[in-house]
Amino acid sequence: MAVLRVKFTKTKRDKLAQILWILNWVSVVSGIILFSLGLFLKIEIKKRNEVMAKGDINSVPNMLLSVGVIACIINFLGGKICYDCSDANKFSRWKLVMLPYIVCTFCFTFCILVGALMCYTMRNELEESLYLGLRDAIKFYKDTDIPGRCFLKKTVDMLQIGFKCCGNNGFRDWFEIQWVSARYLNMASKEVLDRLKSNVDGKFLVDGVPFSCCNPSSPRPCIQYQLTNNSAHYNYDFLTEELNIWVKGCREALLDYYTAIMRSIGIAALLIWLFELSVLIGVRYLQTAMKNVLLLGDLEGESDGWLLENSFVETAKYNISIIKNLGKANQISTVSGMNDPNIDVQNTNCGKTNVTTKSIPAAS
Repeated sequence: MAVLRVKFTKTKRDKLAQILWILNWVSVVSGIILFSLGLFLKIEIKKRNEVMAKGDINSVPNMLLSVGVIACIINFLGGKICYDCSDANKFSRWKLVMLPYIVCTFCFTFCILVGALMCYTMRNELEESLYLGLRDAIKFYKDTDIPGRCFLKKTVDMLQIGFKCCGNNGFRDWFEIQWVSARYLNMASKEVLDRLKSNVDGKFLVDGVPFSCCNPSSPRPCIQYQLTNNSAHYNYDFLTEELNIWVKGCREALLDYYTAIMRSIGIAALLIWLFELSVLIGVRYLQTAMKNVLLLGDLEGESDGWLLENSFVETAKYNISIIKNLGKANQISTVSGMNDPNIDVQNTNCGKTNVTTKSIPAAS
């Protein structure tokens, strides 16, 4: 029994073909939108590439770019097919192409759904990439004279200013590394030498942060150094004082930023998926209705259209049986009574014995 059977007159078939022709061109625009969203996300990720560890974070934009290009190609072809389906004579040349086209389009729409879901599932990969990338960027913040690292100071400063954040997890990350270059340390100073000797690794560690951590909206002048020393500042208690530096870590700030972008892209991709699925259903109805018209032989009469010719269970069993028999096409059955009749065939002279051959007369 057919699933969701609908009866179509010639007028309804023509209208359906015209509507689907328009919707396929709208789908081409949706493919361009998907491509643009993937390109935008790829550019945004590339902007912060210096503070991200290498990983699979580009899988989502690459997926969107791919399905966007495929959407333009498939829907352009679908528009041509639907335009020709308004004429039964023109449909005959697409008759063998439409079912493979519908199967390919179904796989393509599934890829759109996968891309939309990936926008919501890559948060953990992105968080790990940001954590490792920011850790290394902060670690090499002081290496302004080393090729390949000299740009990291500017990158981190602009990042902290732009996203109103400080450190990787928070401002205390700067306490654990030497972020002041040795070229700016006065080695004749006893305080500097004491700090270097007090550390096992010989690093110059201070309870301070770079200037880019300062909050310009604070009414109090920025306190960058000795953040945990109450006696170093007038009327100051670091436990109760609202610090005039950014407290939020840059990893959290960037993660929130990219999560908001991917959430918006995911919603757009889901809407496009629903739209593409509705167009695919319409094309399936048109294909079955036009196929039945040709079978009936009455091009002006009514015809049935459906999503599946049989029930879901029967269709599933049929497809499973096809898959199971894919590898048996070239196998020879050894069951008794099922032997190939072409095996071990004896030579025969077609029932004639003592067949004499005529000699060819010699040319005179």
